[in-house]
Amino acid sequence: MVSEKNRKIVLPEKYWQEFAFYIEKEPQPDYVHAPVEAHEAFRDMKFGVRIHWGIYSIWELQGESWPYLKMDKQKRQAYQELYKTWNPVGFDAEQWMQFFDRCGFKCFAFTTKHHEGFCMYDTKTRVKKRVNWTARDDPYIEDCDLAYSIMETPFKRDVVKELCDAARKRGIKIDLYFSHPDWYDADFRPYGHHPILTEESIDNPLDFEAHTIGFFTGDYLEVMDPPTAEESARMMQRHRDQLVEIIGNYKPDMCCLDIRLGPRNWPHVRETIKILRKMHPPVMFRNRGIGNYGDYYTPEGFIPGDPANTNMPWMVIYPLGRSFSYEDDPDKHKGTKWVVHNLVDVCAKGGNFMVGIGPGKNGTFHPEAIKQLEAAGDWIKVNGEGIYGTRPWAKAWKEGDNARFTASKDGKTVYMFLLEWPGTMLTSKFLVPRAGSRVTMLGIEEPLEWTLDGGELAVSIPASIAGKKPCDHAWCFRVEL
Repeated sequence: MVSEKNRKIVLPEKYWQEFAFYIEKEPQPDYVHAPVEAHEAFRDMKFGVRIHWGIYSIWELQGESWPYLKMDKQKRQAYQELYKTWNPVGFDAEQWMQFFDRCGFKCFAFTTKHHEGFCMYDTKTRVKKRVNWTARDDPYIEDCDLAYSIMETPFKRDVVKELCDAARKRGIKIDLYFSHPDWYDADFRPYGHHPILTEESIDNPLDFEAHTIGFFTGDYLEVMDPPTAEESARMMQRHRDQLVEIIGNYKPDMCCLDIRLGPRNWPHVRETIKILRKMHPPVMFRNRGIGNYGDYYTPEGFIPGDPANTNMPWMVIYPLGRSFSYEDDPDKHKGTKWVVHNLVDVCAKGGNFMVGIGPGKNGTFHPEAIKQLEAAGDWIKVNGEGIYGTRPWAKAWKEGDNARFTASKDGKTVYMFLLEWPGTMLTSKFLVPRAGSRVTMLGIEEPLEWTLDGGELAVSIPASIAGKKPCDHAWCFRVEL
C-alpha cells in the first residue's frame, strides 16, 4: 500500500510547464500531500459554485479586479478608496447556502483576497506601504497602516466566517481562494502583475510574472525603485501570516491559490505551504504558484477534450456569465443546459465542475443566475445518483457525441447520460448488462425492457415516458453490469 509520504501527485505536463523553470517537479521528501481520504472526498463532490466578491463588485466590473490594471491614475485612486463607503446590507450567508443547497452544490469557493489586495475577512495583518496615484504629479509610495479589509468598511462583518459557519451547517465543503500577489501593498512590487514595475521586472518578466503584453501601456505603466530587503521580507511575512489566518481560523477543506510570486520567493512560499500542511493536514491546495506541491488543479474557462493523464484531482472552473464577477446582463448567462451538459461531460472524464457567479455590490445574485442554477438543481435532484460520488467508467467515458458514462465506485453500476433525447430506443455497443439485470431511467421507477442483439444493447423507451420526461437537458440510464 502506498503511504502518504511516498505518494506522487503529478500535474499533467502542459500544466506543469508554467512552473518548470523554478519549482522542482518532485516535492521535497519532508512534504506530505493531503491524505487519500481528502482526495477521495474531493473527487466525490462533482458540483460546486465559485464566488468572486470584492470591492470590484461596487462598480460591478467584468473581470473581477483585473480592470484595475487598465485604469488611469485618477480612477485607480478612486477604486482604492471605494471600501470606505461599502455597506452590502443585502448579504446573508444563510440565504446564500440555502440557494447553493437548492442548486445541488456540494462545495463553494470564495475570494478571501483577490489580486487588488482587499480582504473579505478579518485579517490582523497590516499594509505599511501603498501607492498614492494622484496626490502629486507622479504616483509615489507612501506610508500607511491599515488592514485594507471588510472590517474597515461601514459593513464591518467577517464575510468569510459567516459563510464558513453557514456552509458547515449544511455539509457544504469550503474552498477559500487566496491571491499570492497584492496590488495594494507596495511591498509586493513588482510580483504577480503588480501595477508598479521595476527595470529588472521589465527585462525579466517571467521571474516576477510582472506584466503581460496588453496589461500595461502608456499611462498604465509605472516604473519605480525595487523593494528594499526590509520591504521584501515584510511582504513574505504578510503573505505567510494571511495564509496562516485563513487556514488556522477557518479550517477550509480546500485552499484555492492563484498566480505566483516567482523564483526568488519560492523557498519562502514552499516553507509556508509546509507550515500550513502541518496546521491543517486535510486541506487540499490548488496548484497555482506551488506546482506539484498542490493537491488539485483547475482547467479554467474550458472543458478538457479527454480525461487528463494525471492522478491529481481536477475541477473545471467556468463562469456562468462573461467573467467570474457580477453579470448584469441576463442574456450573457450561458443557461441551464450549458451547466448540465458541462457537468455531465466533466464527471464522465473524472473531474468536478464548478460554475462561477458573483453577487452585486449589495451582496445579492442576479435573478437570471438564480433561475438558471436552481433549474440545474432540479435536474440534479433527478440524476444525482449518476453524478455524486461516481468515477469514470473503466471501459469508456463516451459513446459517439451524445452519450457519456459514469460508474459507481465498485464498477458494478454504469450510468449512461444522453445529451439528446434518444427517441423510442436507446442503443449501446459498450454496455452489456448481466442476464436478469434491471435497466432503469433515473426519475422513473419502472424497469425498462432491454435485449442484446449481436452484443449491442437495445433499451425500449415507452411513449408514456417520452411524453412525460422526468427532467430536461440530459437523461440518465442506470445499467447493472
